[in-house]
Amino acid sequence: MDRFHLMSVFVAVVDTGGFAGAARRLSLSPPAITRAVAELERRLGARLLTRTTRVVRVTDAGARYVEDCRRILAEIDEADESAGGAHATPRGRVTITAPMLFGGKHVMPVVTEYLRRYPEVSVACWFVDRVVNMVDEGVDVAVRIGELADSSAQAIRVGVVRRVICASPSYLERHGIPREPDDLHRHTIIAASGVTPAPEWRLATGGEVRTIRLAPRLTTTTNDSAITAALEGFGLTRLLSYQVSDQLFTGALVAVLAEFAGDPLPVHLVHREGRHAARKVRAFLDLAIERLRGSPALN
Repeated sequence: MDRFHLMSVFVAVVDTGGFAGAARRLSLSPPAITRAVAELERRLGARLLTRTTRVVRVTDAGARYVEDCRRILAEIDEADESAGGAHATPRGRVTITAPMLFGGKHVMPVVTEYLRRYPEVSVACWFVDRVVNMVDEGVDVAVRIGELADSSAQAIRVGVVRRVICASPSYLERHGIPREPDDLHRHTIIAASGVTPAPEWRLATGGEVRTIRLAPRLTTTTNDSAITAALEGFGLTRLLSYQVSDQLFTGALVAVLAEFAGDPLPVHLVHREGRHAARKVRAFLDLAIERLRGSPALN
């Protein structure tokens, strides 16, 4: 079999998480997918996938090899497009992940503009409040908030956000404005586990970080429900600034204890392919960098 065909099949198996998904993507039969992977492993003399009746996993060798395959296939596609006069036309599928609220507020407008601009691409958005493994789950671009761990991925800084303690004006009128971190113990606390999984808030005081242990009256697993409770005047909550930027702008929520917020958190766009990124990925990155860096909520 053609080596590039074998590479394409292997990448499809990794991206879709199995042989059946790869068969559907490539319009091939499952036995043809199985034969292609077996032939590739035979040629390389290495096991690329471990297979059980329920799941397909990439081995360490397979994880390294699939990145080389993506780079090689992207370069071939780009060479074909250039020779065919379509060098400036991105095409194909791009998978993007971001935190749930960030994705809805800031990434989705970029995605729809990107799709209108480039009619030959499609986009899959995974907006979830967890760190998605880009290699294992076939993600092209990820939004990461906070300091990055060491990684082989490429990161482009597009802005910053801050932690914000806030409440509605009606709540503050009834219960007063906290002036010091210890004042929080006398207030009703709404804990959003997506940001504060433990009932404690870390605040910067006098150049040091101090942990304030709290007893929330309300704990919720989603940030938007914490915002709703705060808007209804139930209590104080702590979120990231982009999550409540609209409410702070209109005055529906008021920030308190801002001088104790601590250092801002960087926002990065992360991708895996560096200068070898496919044109479809580079086109999305170029647009996203421009739009996100221009957002007042991230600067």
